[in-house]
Amino acid sequence: EVQLVQSGAERRNPGAPAKVSCKALGYTFTSYYIDWARQAPGQGLEWRGRIDPENTGTKYARNFQDRVTFAADTSTNTAYEELTSLRIEDTAVYYCPTRGDSGDYWGQGTPVTVSV
Repeated sequence: EVQLVQSGAERRNPGAPAKVSCKALGYTFTSYYIDWARQAPGQGLEWRGRIDPENTGTKYARNFQDRVTFAADTSTNTAYEELTSLRIEDTAVYYCPTRGDSGDYWGQGTPVTVSV
């Protein structure tokens, strides 16, 4: 069974960094891209980019490429999204979906709250 298990909620001050992890279970980690998306309170889902765990190739959505870095560790089957210089408006639930042969799979979401 494909599962994506994300790290727990984070609370940060503006300007601080944050790191969200996404552990892949039940399939070969390098078989599928890992996408990253977020949903801010009262807003729609926003795609942020993706990483190919097989070669760590990345693609970033234009609005986020300056403050976001994706990584993948094949020794632990875990993908990471690192965020820098957090802003209040980065408050959202962060997700790591993947599209496998049998459908789309989503992590449970990681709430990141940025506040003073």
